[in-house]
Formats: sequence, structure tokens, C-alpha cells
Amino acid sequence: MAEDMGRELNWDDEITLDDEFVLLPEGDYRFRVEDVERARHPGSENLPACNKAIVTIRVFSDLGDVTLKNNLFLHSKTERMLSQFFTCIGMKKKGEPLKMDFKGAIGKEGKVKVGTREYNGNKYNEVKRFLRPVEQFKALDEEEDDLDW
Repeated sequence: MAEDMGRELNWDDEITLDDEFVLLPEGDYRFRVEDVERARHPGSENLPACNKAIVTIRVFSDLGDVTLKNNLFLHSKTERMLSQFFTCIGMKKKGEPLKMDFKGAIGKEGKVKVGTREYNGNKYNEVKRFLRPVEQFKALDEEEDDLDW
């Protein structure tokens, strides 16, 4: 799960990649988990030091595929976000505990809400929320139908 470190280029090497940054319109998109890196969050004002997973996803769009990285902090304060991620990719079922398996998440697909953030005058894509699979929405609707209001 190590990130590709690439290689050093020589002064006369040929390059082929183009700069194709795509700023997606805010919305819901299908994605696939491409990679997960283990890292450490050093701590901040809002969250103490803890492990974190840096999840790389490929977002599919008509404007072109976009690769995004998203930090998932392994801390009880962020357990809902972890649950949201694993539910989105079909590894966690509502109401059932899950032993996290980040390696098993690679290759899984789901839907994500993408938004934009601005930093130093530039706009960037960012993950706003991982969405529940449609099947789970249907199950929740059926449960609500069974409720006696």
C-alpha cells in the first residue's frame, strides 16, 4: 500500500503527461478505492494524535476521471466517518459491527459527494461525504413503512 515514489528524471528525458486538472462541479459521483496508505496524524487543536488512513479514490465523471485523497482518522471522535466510508463501499451493514479492513477496501466502489474548497486563491475538489448504497436506502424506506406513526 505504499505510494508510488516515481523516479528521478534526467535533463533530456521525454515527458508525456499533460496537466489535466479537472475541477468537478459539486455533486454525487461514482468512485473506486485505488489505494490506502497508513499514516499518523500528529494531533491538532480538534483531534489528538492517532493513526490515519489516506484513502486514494478515482472519481468517475463525464469531464474526466479525478483522483482524490481523503484522510480517515482512526479515532473514536471520527467513528461515524469511518462507518460512512465502509458502509458506502458495501463492507459494513447498518447496525452491525465491523472490523476495519482497509486493504480489503481497495477495488471497492461506491458513491461520493464531491465539493470544492479554496486554498490560497485556488479551488480544489474534496470529498464532502461518502454516500450509502441505494440498496440500504431501500431497506431503510421499508423499515420506515413498518413503523407505527
